[in-house]
Amino acid sequence: MARGRNKSVTIRDVAEDAGVSLQTVSRVINDGPNVRPQMRDKVQASIDRLGYVPSLAAQRMSGSRSYIILAINDRERTLADWRERQGTDWVDQMLLGGILTCSKHGYRMMVELVDTHMDHVERELDGTISALQPDGVILTPPHSENRLITDLLERRGIPFARIGSTEDGPGIPLTMGDEEAAHQATSRLIELGHRTIGIIAGPRDYSLSGWRVDGWRRAMEEHGLNADGLSERGDFGYESGTKAARALLDRNPGITAIIGSNDQMTLAALEVARDRGMHVPRDLSIISFDNTPIIRFSQPPLTAIDQPIAKTVSAAVEKLITLKDKPYKGGVIDVPASLVERASIGPALKAD
Repeated sequence: MARGRNKSVTIRDVAEDAGVSLQTVSRVINDGPNVRPQMRDKVQASIDRLGYVPSLAAQRMSGSRSYIILAINDRERTLADWRERQGTDWVDQMLLGGILTCSKHGYRMMVELVDTHMDHVERELDGTISALQPDGVILTPPHSENRLITDLLERRGIPFARIGSTEDGPGIPLTMGDEEAAHQATSRLIELGHRTIGIIAGPRDYSLSGWRVDGWRRAMEEHGLNADGLSERGDFGYESGTKAARALLDRNPGITAIIGSNDQMTLAALEVARDRGMHVPRDLSIISFDNTPIIRFSQPPLTAIDQPIAKTVSAAVEKLITLKDKPYKGGVIDVPASLVERASIGPALKAD
């Protein structure tokens, strides 16, 4: 009688049932070479009959792969968001895309938080890599453009993906349609009659901050609109968004729309508008980037660029698993973003 799926079943049980060595079972589990089709079928039949679930230790017996994909995220910003419960879901979406795709291929995904500006980032990350021996690493901004990190991974011969980076060099570059999304958002506001459209940019150490400004500026120029003095910079935090929104509105009393480079700064702009007695969207239309859960419950709910975080991480995992030890030969992988319209945008008021 066949045994049900039982995690107590071991690789040794499979070997005994199939009448083969532990090494042969390991090669079948790891899709290794030099296993005859008849032998592979025999071992697989025992795996199915016993309900064997390969453990990570069993998968690593061959020594060629760890079956771990490691994602590196910014420690300071991630911990701050978690502690303040600000409603950001970057890590959730990263795990959604990464875990599901890893699971499909028999891999595990792990997340490590690293401070990109620390002097000992190399030592810290090197220790993590030595302990986990990941088959691939996913770098999120700003780590994806930290040469200390990318050079270390290159020296160690570990394949890695660089989200939010298009710089030349090793690794798989991926973007999330930042420039085109900003262009789309700006063009939509122009369609609604807006002519004085400001933007709250993100910090300079994120390339995507520049891409979003480029998309906004390109749309303005295409329609013959002046963009001078309509850009302020924040650090993705709420307080910086408050300062930037105040500066934009003080300098440009006739401004009718603002695009924020992330939800926190955009929520701050919404509050600044409310404090000044401005009605959104009658007096000021607002569009955000990210589309995290919290903005659906703002008053009014914010129109936002929905970043395809899960799809992008999923694509990174697929590439890393497919490549294995082969160098990446392709170009930048761009996963398009989309504009989700809600009640925070409307037609511009006509001048009297």
